Amino acid sequence: MPDERLTGWGWAGLGLAGSSAMAVAGPDLIGGKSISWWFTPHLVQGHTANVAVFYAGMAALCVAWLGLGRRSRKPSELVLIGAVWCLPLLAGPPLFSNDVYSYLAQGEILHLGLNPYHYGPELLGRFGQTHLLATVSPFWRTTTSPYGPLFLALAGVINGVVGSHLIAGVLLIRLIELAGVALVAVFTPRLARVLGADPGRATWMAVISPLVLLELIAAGHNDALMIGLLVAGVTVAMERRPLLGIALCAIAAMIKLPAAVGIVFIAAAWARAESARPESARPLRMKTGPPRGAARALALSAAVTVAVFAAVSVATGLGLSWATSGVLSTPGKVHLAITPVTAAGWSLASLLHLLGFSASSRGIESVLGVVALALTGLLALALIRRARYENLVFPLGALLLVSVFAGPATWPWYLTWGLALVACSPVTGRSRSLPLLMVLAVFLVKPNGILALPLHTAPFVLACYLIAVAAAWRSRRRRGGEALSGRVRSLAGREQTALTNSG
Repeated sequence: MPDERLTGWGWAGLGLAGSSAMAVAGPDLIGGKSISWWFTPHLVQGHTANVAVFYAGMAALCVAWLGLGRRSRKPSELVLIGAVWCLPLLAGPPLFSNDVYSYLAQGEILHLGLNPYHYGPELLGRFGQTHLLATVSPFWRTTTSPYGPLFLALAGVINGVVGSHLIAGVLLIRLIELAGVALVAVFTPRLARVLGADPGRATWMAVISPLVLLELIAAGHNDALMIGLLVAGVTVAMERRPLLGIALCAIAAMIKLPAAVGIVFIAAAWARAESARPESARPLRMKTGPPRGAARALALSAAVTVAVFAAVSVATGLGLSWATSGVLSTPGKVHLAITPVTAAGWSLASLLHLLGFSASSRGIESVLGVVALALTGLLALALIRRARYENLVFPLGALLLVSVFAGPATWPWYLTWGLALVACSPVTGRSRSLPLLMVLAVFLVKPNGILALPLHTAPFVLACYLIAVAAAWRSRRRRGGEALSGRVRSLAGREQTALTNSG
C-alpha cells in the first residue's frame, strides 16, 4: 500500500511539472500582443525553446495521467491530484483557443443593453471598447453569439464586475468553467455506481483527463459548465428523480444547446418506465393506466422544459432571440481537416480534379453534411425509441459523440460532451484504446488555437478515420463471435450433462 501511494504521488508530481511547464512557456506561444498576461516569466529564451518546453510539459501531463490510470484509485484521490495539476493552468493565459475573449465580448454587448444574437463583437468599436475587440479573432468579429442566454448573462455580469480588466474577466470565466468540472467530479462517481462501473476509473476519464484540463479549463471553454449540468441531470434522473434531471438538462441547454438531447432521453425513459410499471406499484395519484401514465410523464417533462426556457429567456431580457439558426450555423463557418465531412469533401474534390473534373470541395462538403445530419437524426430517433433507464447513459453519450463527428466542426473539446457520460459505462471503463485517443486529441490544436493539421492533410485524416472505423467494426465482430462461441459451449455443456444424467 505505501508503494502504491508513493507511485500515485509520483505521477502527480510529474503531471504538476508538466502543467507548470505549459504555464511558463504558454505566454510566448499564444500569439498576438493585444493583451499582455499578468505574468511573463521568460525563464526560457527563444521561441523554439519555449515550444520544446511547452510540448514536453504536455507530454509529461499525458504520461502522468496514463500512469495514474494503470491502477484503480479512489475518486477523491484523483480529484485532489487533478486540482493540483489545474493550479498552474488556472493562473496561466488562455491556451488552445481564444474563445474566452469572444465570451467577454458577447457578454459586454449584453451588458451594454444590446442583443448578442443580433450584433457581433465588431459593434464594440463604436462604444470605444477597442481593447476588448482587439482580443477577438477577426474571423469571429462579425459573428453573432452561438451560446445560450444563461451563459451570456453570466458573461455580462462578469463584464459589469471587472470593467476593462480583461485578465480578471478571463480568470472569472475560468472559475465558472471550474464549477462545471466540479459538478462532473461530484456526479460522475454516483453515476458510475448506479451503472455498476468503477467510480475511480470514471473519474479518471471524465474529470482529470488532459482533454478536460487543457481543452476546457486552460482554454476556458463554456462546454465545461454545460457538461457539468448535463451529467448532474442524467445522474439524478438515473436515481429516479426525472423532473429534477430534466430541469438540470434544460439549464445546461441554456448554456449550450447540445445538452437539450438529455431532456429528450430522460423524458422518453421516464415515459417508458411509467408505461411498464404495474398498476399496483403506482402511487394512488398516478393510477391512470400505462398509456396515460406515460402521457403524464411526457407532459410534465415538456412543462418543466418550457418553464426553464421561459424563465431564463425572461430573466436575461433576450426573449426567444436565442432560438435562431445562428446558434446552430456558427460552428460551420470553420472548415477543419479533422471534421469528417470536411475531410471527405476536400479529398473527393481533390480526386476529381486529378481525374480532370471540376468540383467544389465546399459544395461536396455541404451535401455530405446534410447526409450526415439526416443519418444522425435517424440514429437519434432509433435510440430515443429504445430509451430506458437501463440503457440511457451510454446511448446518450454515444449520440453526442456521433453528433460531434457528423457535425460541421469537430473541435477536440467537443468530444468531452459524450465522453463524460460514456466514461461511466462499465464497458468503456475497460477500454485501452479510448484513453490513447483522448491523449492524441489534445495535440491536434496548437497553443494559439490554430489546428495543427492544415486543410491539405484532409486525405490523411480521412484515411485515419476509415482505419479506425474498420478496426472498431472488426473488434465488435470479434467480441460478438467470442460471445456466441461462449454461449454455444455453454449450451453444449448443458446438453452433455443432461445426456449423462439420463444415461
